Amino acid sequence: MVPGEIADYVDVPELTVWDGGDTAPIREARFYVPSYMAGEWAFEVMRGLPHLEVCQLPTAGYEHALPWVPAGVTLCNGAGIHDASTAELAVGLILTRLRRLDDMARAMPRGEFLHDRFDALADKSVVVVGAGGIGQALRRRLEGFECDVVLVGRTARDGVRARDDLDDLILEADVVVLALPLDNSSRCMVNAGFLSRMKDGALLVNVARGGIVDTDAMLTEAGRLNFALDVTDPEPLPADHPLWRAPGVFISPHVGGNTSAFLPRVGHLVTDQVQRWQSGDPLRNVIVS
Repeated sequence: MVPGEIADYVDVPELTVWDGGDTAPIREARFYVPSYMAGEWAFEVMRGLPHLEVCQLPTAGYEHALPWVPAGVTLCNGAGIHDASTAELAVGLILTRLRRLDDMARAMPRGEFLHDRFDALADKSVVVVGAGGIGQALRRRLEGFECDVVLVGRTARDGVRARDDLDDLILEADVVVLALPLDNSSRCMVNAGFLSRMKDGALLVNVARGGIVDTDAMLTEAGRLNFALDVTDPEPLPADHPLWRAPGVFISPHVGGNTSAFLPRVGHLVTDQVQRWQSGDPLRNVIVS
């Protein structure tokens, strides 16, 4: 059972398309793909599928689905689908704030020629927090910009520093990018103490989850630090929220993975996963089993 927008990219027999509404036609479903960026309704429906065996998410994040997964159902995330697109956006967000492209866009309607000497990414120190697919894809792209890139994971390994080293690493970082999952270890990890250790004028980029950053602490540091955010807490951000108007803040509306690359890649993953499931081979990206 897959959403309509993904169905054209999935090559498996006995495909049922469902985008909400009457659940009677899907009660026999055993393999379920929720709609991308769907609300709780897309997950609550699983509790009415007595034969369900697998839920394959079209997202890398999975914390929103965990409370809805029935016992005995295998949950897989979409790791790998969004790596390239999210890394692309992260680079764009970095350049937007360093080169102040957002300020130039705001100056255009006023006919203002915002000429100045702006920061380059070249020669900057960049710390990428999250050593999974997105973090690795981002490092590969950043290395072409002639900057110094440090990748940080939960534990140290070849080419990756440990998260325990972050307090020291962020002291001299010009740019810190968040590309890690939201879980109990990362929730509000970027708090007042974390931000206070970042040097004046440094840039924090979040392409992960809004809950990793303490919003109030960010508002306190806005102006001393710069922020480029594809995700926020809360999300969507209310129109009257002060973060919209905070100095040095640029916000994009959670579009890291939602590009032309998404549907072909999620279709390929779903096709592969269904074939694995049908043949009894191990599934990829298993979060809960």
